[in-house]
Amino acid sequence: MTRTQVGIVGAGPAGLTLGRLLERGALLVVDYGFPAREYYHPQRSMGTLACHYRHRVHGDPFFLPGLQDITAHVDFSALARAAADAGMQVLGYASQAQFLVNCGITELLEREDPADARRYLPVASAVQKLLMPQEMGELFKVLAVGRGVTGVPKGFREGDRSGTL
Repeated sequence: MTRTQVGIVGAGPAGLTLGRLLERGALLVVDYGFPAREYYHPQRSMGTLACHYRHRVHGDPFFLPGLQDITAHVDFSALARAAADAGMQVLGYASQAQFLVNCGITELLEREDPADARRYLPVASAVQKLLMPQEMGELFKVLAVGRGVTGVPKGFREGDRSGTL
């Protein structure tokens, strides 16, 4: 079982899976990764392992063990297949930026008074980091899977990329 599959169908103590436990509702997965077509692209022939130490990215997982974050990107296509195998359906897949815009993050920012720089600038900076493609906006993706959900969830009404999975 891959790391990605564990998130949806990992066996618990009673051998139950999250997909079987969910009678009605949705699960949101927010992480950085790609659909399989991009995940297995030749430019990633060395994998997607990334290490983070003091806001710097490098590729050596043995550098300062225990003091750095070690991570890898998610194969969202595998996650969607695992959800389908558990009897759930894909409800939407989008970039974090598209998801947050659909959910109204720009309207929240508009509620802040730009004249109050001490309050406005940190909020605007945080929103920018969440939305900008070179920051987290395109790197992070959002996948919704579920059962018994009617209609398209708000976060996927525009810019749904489910067809790329």
